[in-house]
Parts: sequence; C-alpha cells; structure tokens
Amino acid sequence: MGFADDHLTPLVDEGLGNSAYLVDLGDGRALAVDASRDLRALRTAAERRGLSVAFAADTHLHADFLTGALQLAADDGATVLASAAGHRTFDHRGLADGDEVDLGGLTLRALATPGHTDEHLSFLLLDDTRELGVFTGGSLIVGSAARTDLLGADRAEELARAQYHSLRRLAELPDETAVWPTHGAGSFCSAPPGAERTTTIGAQKRVNALLAAPDEDTFARQLLASLGSYPAYFDRLGEINRRGPAVLSTTPTLATLSAAETRQLLVQGAQIIDVRPVTDFAHGHIPGAISIPLRDQFATWLGWLLPDDAPLVFVTAPGQDLAELTWQALKIGYERLAGHLEWAAWQADGGEQQTLDLLTADRIGDRPVLDIRQRAEHVAGHIADAVHIELGDLAGLAEEAPAGAVVACGHGERAMTAASLLARAGHDDLAVLDGGPGDWAKATGRTLEEGA
Repeated sequence: MGFADDHLTPLVDEGLGNSAYLVDLGDGRALAVDASRDLRALRTAAERRGLSVAFAADTHLHADFLTGALQLAADDGATVLASAAGHRTFDHRGLADGDEVDLGGLTLRALATPGHTDEHLSFLLLDDTRELGVFTGGSLIVGSAARTDLLGADRAEELARAQYHSLRRLAELPDETAVWPTHGAGSFCSAPPGAERTTTIGAQKRVNALLAAPDEDTFARQLLASLGSYPAYFDRLGEINRRGPAVLSTTPTLATLSAAETRQLLVQGAQIIDVRPVTDFAHGHIPGAISIPLRDQFATWLGWLLPDDAPLVFVTAPGQDLAELTWQALKIGYERLAGHLEWAAWQADGGEQQTLDLLTADRIGDRPVLDIRQRAEHVAGHIADAVHIELGDLAGLAEEAPAGAVVACGHGERAMTAASLLARAGHDDLAVLDGGPGDWAKATGRTLEEGA
C-alpha cells in the first residue's frame, strides 16, 4: 500500500472543481491542505481516522473559496502555514522558498511557484529525503496549469511567464513524485480543466502540452489562449482571504420565513433566489426571483450573478438540503442569509406568481435561440443561428437578447437562470429549452454549427 492510499485523503468539491487534502501524520495529528470554509467532509474524514488537525496549509490566496484554515486554528489549534509574501493579517507561520516545517516524522518544504498568484507556494512532502508528493495548488495541474489572469488582464502575460518557470521547476522533481493539485475538473481556475484530479511528475512530462512547450513565449501564448471567463466573485475573495474570513462559533442554520416576512425583506432590498428544480420554477415563481437550482454548481452561479452585500432569501421545495444551501453560500463569502421561504407558504398566502415555458427540442420551431453557455461550449457545437451571450455577461447585455427567445444551455438549469434574469429585466414571451443542443440535433435531424 502506497503513501497516498494509506495516509492521504483527497476531499473533492465537485461544484467548484477543487480538491483539499487531509494527511494522516501517523500520531493522531493531521495536515490539511487548501481546506475550504466548508469543513464538513474534512471533519468526517478526520473523525473516521481519529485525527486532530495540527497544521493547515494554504498554497495561495484563494479566489474561488474562503479558506478554512482559520476555523481549523480556532477549533483544533492548528498552525496555519502560508506564504509570507501573502501578507495575511491573521496569525500564521509565514513561509518563504525553501523553508521547511517538521510535521513529526514527515517534512513539508515550501517551493515558491508564482504564476497563478504572486505569492503562490507549492508544498513538497518528504519522508526524510524521499519525495512523497507535492501539493501544487494552482501551479501544475492535471494536463495543464492554473490560469494567470485573476490579478487582472494587464498582468496575465507576466504571470504566465512566471508560471512557465514554476512548472519547469516542479518538473525537475523525480518522475514518481505524486502531484496533488487543488484545481481540477470543473474549476474556473483551471485553464482548461482536465478530468483527472491527481497525477505524477512523470505522467505530466509525457502528456501535459504546456510542459511540452518549447520555450517561454510559446507557453505563455498557449496558456493565455485557453483562458475563458470566470465568476465575478473571484475578484473579491483573495483580499478577504488575506484578511481572514470570520470564524464561525456555531453551526450556521437558515431561518424559515413567512410570506409576509419575505415581502418586507423585498422592500428592504433583498434578493430572491429560487433554488427549486427547473420544472418547479417554470410552473410558478415569485416575480423577479432568480432561478439557481440547488446542485453542485450552485455556489458558482450565486457568486457570479448576485451581489454579496444584499440580504438573500431562498425559495425552497420540501426536502431540499438547507445545510448544503447554507454552506455553498458561506464558502464563497455570502454572509447575509436572511432565510428560506417554502414555495407552498407563498402559494397559501396568495402571493403573485409568474410562469415560464419549458419546451422540448421538437417544439422550438422557428423561434430565435439564445445560447448562454461558455464560449468554448458554444464553439464546440450550437443550434444553427443561435445568438451567443454567456450567462455571466447576460445581466449587462439583456437588451441584446432576441425578443421571444428560447434560451438554451447544456441541460436546462443555466438556461432557466438566464431566462429569470431576462424576465426581471423586462423580457417576456421567453421559453427555456428542456435539454441541450444535442437534443435539438436529434429532434430536427440537423447538425450543430461549430465556431463562434
């Protein structure tokens, strides 16, 4: 049994596309790497093995989630390990390139690997002099490297060139060294995402196209060309993580609201997010509500489309996981959670309702189609003559959406979100495609168009 099988537990956040890691140090203590503020999975894994977290290491100032390191320090007495160059304002052990931390038998060595962020560190885990693996955070990831534009487009090329040198430094490690990245499939920090979560140095030297780039110019060109859009909340969290998110003293809960309380909150500027399934929203919803179905990707779209400084009211269906809803909001810095309203309570109170048409692919006819997927998805294949506006840009470009459009994505969830945004902006006669472009091609016998 190898070290990774015996002592290392990856903790995958499928929605954000990230991995945290829990390392059993062999004496009842553990190291946590890049733990999110949502510590439920990490706690379960630690309790299963009877571990207390003694060290909490962050590879960089995360843009896509709030760090759980401070919570681990408060609850477990963990020592926070992070780059001294990050200038964090809370108590931590600041590390520079080459610094080592004695974990009690194992050693953690900091490697400066800037590119994804300026202060980025990778952490090499050593058993005496043997390299067990390296936590690469947002540097070397499976099949690629993490994006370099999160500090601004004006610095993207400079940081891409730094990333080039960081990846080549990591590639000098022995081929058998395990690679444990934070970012992976589904992460908007990836450029582009791959399917696997972990790898080895040797495997990446064989298959990673960026490592195969012949020179720095080619590397930078390839990396920058692969960058798509990313959620708006990414621009906020780095600074919050530098200052340190609030430590939670109790398990957060979501209050139950009445229809009257909801109306009062609306007067006070609350935002209504309907987290019920697409079909429920289509059949009836509060006017002005934004549809973001509760699923793995909920946090991404909440953080992309809603302000973080307004009270949030969530419309829910019976049986939905309120703890999951709460933690998805809290892990990306949404603190003003006013509560949740059961849809049945709104109906029983005679609350105003709106509906939206949900159409199967064979019912679209000649209506204009608005494709709101990411650019790469649209280019790969879309319904003929579809207008393309990414969902993340739609609120600011609502006037460019064709009148009476059928809104389409891959399955229907993002399309319903887009339709709810358009309806709030004053569009009517909207419909949502129940399915995706592949369903349209099958229903019509026509081929999808490729390209922009």
